[in-house]
Amino acid sequence: MPVDPMLQPLVAGFAVEAQEVIQKVTMDLLELEREGLENDALAKIYTRLGRHLHTLKGSASSLGLQDLGDIAHKLEDALAPLKAHTQKMPRPVVDVLLHGLDLFMLRAQAHADGRGDDLPNPAAALAQLVASAPPPEHAAVLPGGAFAQEPPAAQPAAPVAPLEMPAAPEPVGESADAGWRVSAAQVTSLMREVERLREVRLRVEERSRELERVSALLAKQGLLAETAEARTLLSGTGRSLRTDGEETSDVVDALEDGLKAITTRPTRTILDPLQRMVRDLSRQLGKEARLSVVGAEVSLDRRLLEKLQGALVHILRNAVDHGLEMPAEREKAGKHHEGALTLRVEQQGNLLYLEASDDGRGIDLSQVRKAAEKRGLITAEEAARLNDNQVRDLIFSEGFSTRSDVTDTSGRGVGLDAVRATVESLQGRIEVSSTRGQGTRFVLTLPVDLGSSPVLMVRALEQFVGLPMLAVESTQLARPDMLRVGKRRTHMEYQGQLLPVIDLGARLGLRASSPPTEGQPLLIVQSGGKRVALGVDAVVGDRDLVIRPLPSEVREVAAWQGAATLSRGELLLILRPDWVVSDTEKVTVSAVSRRALVVDDSLTARALHRAMLEAGGFQVHLAASGARALERLQADTYDVVICDLDMEEMDGIELIARLRERKDTRTLPVILVSAHDTQVARDRGLASGADGFLSKRECAAGRLLAEVLDVMSRRGSRE
Repeated sequence: MPVDPMLQPLVAGFAVEAQEVIQKVTMDLLELEREGLENDALAKIYTRLGRHLHTLKGSASSLGLQDLGDIAHKLEDALAPLKAHTQKMPRPVVDVLLHGLDLFMLRAQAHADGRGDDLPNPAAALAQLVASAPPPEHAAVLPGGAFAQEPPAAQPAAPVAPLEMPAAPEPVGESADAGWRVSAAQVTSLMREVERLREVRLRVEERSRELERVSALLAKQGLLAETAEARTLLSGTGRSLRTDGEETSDVVDALEDGLKAITTRPTRTILDPLQRMVRDLSRQLGKEARLSVVGAEVSLDRRLLEKLQGALVHILRNAVDHGLEMPAEREKAGKHHEGALTLRVEQQGNLLYLEASDDGRGIDLSQVRKAAEKRGLITAEEAARLNDNQVRDLIFSEGFSTRSDVTDTSGRGVGLDAVRATVESLQGRIEVSSTRGQGTRFVLTLPVDLGSSPVLMVRALEQFVGLPMLAVESTQLARPDMLRVGKRRTHMEYQGQLLPVIDLGARLGLRASSPPTEGQPLLIVQSGGKRVALGVDAVVGDRDLVIRPLPSEVREVAAWQGAATLSRGELLLILRPDWVVSDTEKVTVSAVSRRALVVDDSLTARALHRAMLEAGGFQVHLAASGARALERLQADTYDVVICDLDMEEMDGIELIARLRERKDTRTLPVILVSAHDTQVARDRGLASGADGFLSKRECAAGRLLAEVLDVMSRRGSRE
């Protein structure tokens, strides 16, 4: 199963976390082979071993890495009967478990490197794993290859055969001046290393800022002799760190520019040939047309361009054939005899906008309805119920065409349906708008994930969000003389225009809307020809960040175009500029934000749950243990708690019991999450007083946000 791009940084972190856990498991397995261990010592090691394997399974399930979850589950099965007997582990079983850990780590690293799609099904490898170490003659074999007990006299086990791994391709000979032949996977792997280096650079910058804060604190103590040496040392270290940070930044920028030069090319390489195609087709049909291109200098991934080329050909051929009128008809309608086609390419952060428009006759909705009925795509009753947008959407249906006869250019019902299929395969979307007699416009919105993007980080209340720098024209400080405060909204004078002022905190539903105060930062944000002045509480600064798409289950949330990882591992959600500037009249706000507390001892699970809840409009706080959660609940109030069932210090059941004892948290909704997807675990969790229960596999599939809202609704209706 492919890893969602937004989760890739979490998968990389999970691989590092898994390596540390596997090292601990390995040491425990080697300890269990020793002679002379007391039963108490054996029991402690078996308990610790089971906890570590459970952590691996739970974290893998949180990220939807089912193959890793299956391997960890198989290892738990092999461990369970031995744990019950607390005896020395037979060497063949140790061999099997160690080999299973090798298999787990190989696949975890492959997922972290983005090669998860190339991995074979682990079933065959697991079968080979079990068969490679036959049990001693006195040991009973349990389902799944586990052993019931240690034999009285175990015979030496045969060495475990190495797992069969895909062979690496042989190097292809090249002449000295022909360059190197590299695969896309190798380049992608190198790009991820550059991303890691960029994260190191961000951490260096953060350390530099921390040093400056320490120096400032010392300066407040006055020029004391006791602090003179420390101030001098800190000052020198700070200068060195800034120099190192600047050099690291230069290296990262150079590497990224070099990789982009290798892996991208200007969009003009596919757009320029379309000029000839438009000319030839219009001449063939007896029409006149000219194609104008805006943004041809934007460079994109070569693979993305190759996939888009066919889609753009279909759109332009459709525009020339169906959209543009004959020259005489155009002149009669008061238009220029030559039709105008325009392609506009714009990249904002990790989103690519491709707009194709014409000034033709537009889409005849009545003709579309009739054609769809004639071809059996809809019934007459269904056609009567469709609104204009739904009718326009019919042109993307498979087999749709308004032509009654087949020509060299149209009539076969193949064209725009292929365009939509291509766009959706690239995780994008396509929209169409049209005005009768004036023309038609197609807008393709696609995610791109090559390299970093400049992002402006801002704050509204305590919520930090990012905006693509390409969408921010300038930053102003609010002054009374530039504002026009009305009864319903506030406008700002900017370059001879009155721009609507939008309060980001209100737009995000964090507070009620209010006019900006004097000196408050106002960002001039533009998208799709629209401009607004966006009021924020603070401008934190600009960052070069890799923006990843959100998981598929929350990708349709209109406000967010993706997320990026900051220097300390925090996720920063990135706003969609088109959402910021659109539908300002219809913005509905709430005075307060919903708050959630996520309690889990797995860093991976905490980050995943937080991303999903924040995408649903929640303000999320994290706790790594039940004890820390209780401390949080003494200082803050929350609308819901999401808690892991199995944790070391205090499990979810004990935490619920403590919450139900306190008057202020007695009715607080709590949802338990567990790596155990069994009815027994579900019944145990709900019997403890939890309001809901989800397996981590269900969370990874997108059920968390819906369950949280449902539990809050049910709990609210009972009060």
